[in-house]
Amino acid sequence: MASKENRRITDMGTLKALAHPLRMKLYRGLIVARVATASQLAEQVDEAVSLVSYHLRKLAEHGVIEEAPAQSADGRERWWQPASDGVSIRDEDFRGAPEKAAVYTAASRLFSEQRADLYRRYLDERAHWTPEWNRAAESSESVMRLTAGELSELVADMQALFKAYTERGRAAEEAGDTEGRENVAVHTYAFPFRV
Repeated sequence: MASKENRRITDMGTLKALAHPLRMKLYRGLIVARVATASQLAEQVDEAVSLVSYHLRKLAEHGVIEEAPAQSADGRERWWQPASDGVSIRDEDFRGAPEKAAVYTAASRLFSEQRADLYRRYLDERAHWTPEWNRAAESSESVMRLTAGELSELVADMQALFKAYTERGRAAEEAGDTEGRENVAVHTYAFPFRV
């Protein structure tokens, strides 16, 4: 799948569709797999294929995912792919009313919890990863004194760096360089706080 820009979610309907625990797991599964069938995703999330198909159709209704070209000669199953490289939600798009703010907060909490679960799973399984992977893995916190403008600049710089590495990995895989490649999650949170 060629690189596509991230999609910024600005409407309540799409955010509500994505802010469902199973739908977010399915979406994340598609981001990792790039293309998959409902059967393949159902196996990953341990749910019935019919339920997974329903939720995939809901994500497609909101343009978060889309049908992909068939990956096999068996035309009975639909193949799905993300409609973009990722999604982003911004506070400024959901400030207009209390309901919007509540949905934004609930969605943000769900995404954060699922990311934390993914990291906890790595911690539980790290003994099964090679020393090379464990040395490369990172968990740190940096506390800085910045202005809102500097924080925006830092976030933009990090996103540009992540995009460059995403494209580099994708190009290498497309060229057949798959040896030693694994899925890698990088989670960042950049926010102001007071003590």
